[in-house]
Amino acid sequence: MNKHAAFAIPLLVTLTGYAAVPEAAAQNRATPPSAAPRAATPQAAVPRPATPSQAAPSSPAEDGSAVKGGEVVARVGDSDVTAEEVRAALASLDARRQAAVARDPALLSQTVRAILANRLVLREAQIKKWDQQPSVVAQLARARENLIVESYLNSVTMPAENYPAEADIKNVYDANIGAFLVPRRFQLAQIVVTVAKDADKAADDAGRKKLDDVAKRLKQSGADFAAIARGASDDAATAERDGEIGWVTEPDLRPEIRGQVIGLAKAAIAEPVRLDDGWHILKLLDTEAAHTRPLAEVRDALVQRIRTERAEANRRAYVADLLRQTPPVVNEIALSKLLDAKSEPPPTR
Repeated sequence: MNKHAAFAIPLLVTLTGYAAVPEAAAQNRATPPSAAPRAATPQAAVPRPATPSQAAPSSPAEDGSAVKGGEVVARVGDSDVTAEEVRAALASLDARRQAAVARDPALLSQTVRAILANRLVLREAQIKKWDQQPSVVAQLARARENLIVESYLNSVTMPAENYPAEADIKNVYDANIGAFLVPRRFQLAQIVVTVAKDADKAADDAGRKKLDDVAKRLKQSGADFAAIARGASDDAATAERDGEIGWVTEPDLRPEIRGQVIGLAKAAIAEPVRLDDGWHILKLLDTEAAHTRPLAEVRDALVQRIRTERAEANRRAYVADLLRQTPPVVNEIALSKLLDAKSEPPPTR
């Protein structure tokens, strides 16, 4: 079964950032994880590069674009937004959101409108000298410090472009082969006769009467399950799809349904199952045997996971090396005085 989640763009965002581009994402419960859990990968000494990392490649929107970087694409009041600023905003998005913008140009317009909204808020704040408030000055200083630290650490701890080697990828895949196992899946359709769990006798009798009527129709020669589902099922979402639920993995099936589906022949109809919301009559449309996803299918996600783990390991080693070279000194007595006396545990009786 699919679950849909919508990501809506906020009108206003932080003064130093851009709004997240909205996207619609559908997640199928039957889809297995695409990356392995943390795995032991070959370790190497942490390099201390003398030069910063190379700049990120240009975004697809920039390649071959006829719009020049300095060209104004939007304006609010006396503030302009250039094509280069929009490209920078898009480059800050993750791959999924960039793909969403590529599919739906309306999302690009929303991104630009969010930038314009920021400009209006920023202008109002500057007119009121909000940026000179002591608390804001302190926050800006901390934000600047954190940005410098994070961007620098990213530059000196990012693995080389050719990492990991193909042999390392294969070794990690083999060591975590179980993570790529796709359980057996069933493609199901259903007819639902709604009867509340705490229904009175009259409602329960009415539900059973309808259930018996549907069951008799299904047993008739040439019975069309899809047509009966469209006309008789109380579950509107699946009824409009001829009763089809979709693909469901075996672990995701409720025990009551799993017992009916396993061993059922293709195109066969199971006996009605009583659940909390009523009676469910299930038809098995197809079955997909359990299988292991091949390396080629999961390679990109696996490489990203390996590179992320190496970058994290490099970062820890890099910071530890700096601390060894310049050991910190902490006045623990003075530090303890910063704690509020109220935070001390109450005396034991």
